[in-house]
Amino acid sequence: MTTTMHQGPKHIIGIVGWSGSGKTTLLSDLIPVLTERGYTVSTMKHTHHDFDMDRPGKDSYRHREAGAKEVLLTSRKRWALLHELRDEPEYEIDALIAQMAAVDILLIEGFKSHKYPKIEVNRPSRGKDLLCLTDDSVVAVATDDRFDGVGVVQIDLNDVEAVADYIVSYLRLEA
Repeated sequence: MTTTMHQGPKHIIGIVGWSGSGKTTLLSDLIPVLTERGYTVSTMKHTHHDFDMDRPGKDSYRHREAGAKEVLLTSRKRWALLHELRDEPEYEIDALIAQMAAVDILLIEGFKSHKYPKIEVNRPSRGKDLLCLTDDSVVAVATDDRFDGVGVVQIDLNDVEAVADYIVSYLRLEA
């Protein structure tokens, strides 16, 4: 089977917010809603923590530890490419996006400071500052209550269909 890679996603929108606000839950709920509507969806998650998808003792782990720059794991159900940065700086988001397959929508969790369009998840009960007040790339706030004086669209955080509707409308996707 041949697939074309590295064309990148057609549309990008981020889900941002403070830790514990519900970003991951919203993203996990949005994916099946958007895919049921016929859109192909990929995700990208930024973490500030060191992470490792591999496990000590596995062949791929041993390959990386031996100094391999990349290790590609493949099976009949999925494949994953592990790329070791070694002493290189962290890749820029645009370089990472360029590595992704062509899909209709790329949902990004994190990368708050990048200037792609974003939906902020914010619950007033948590007492966290609104990012949209200082970040003009935030195009909407998904919230479980209303904020006064916010200059962007507010969407009910608990209505995933409404959030999906907003994304489809904002990105001007065809039905």
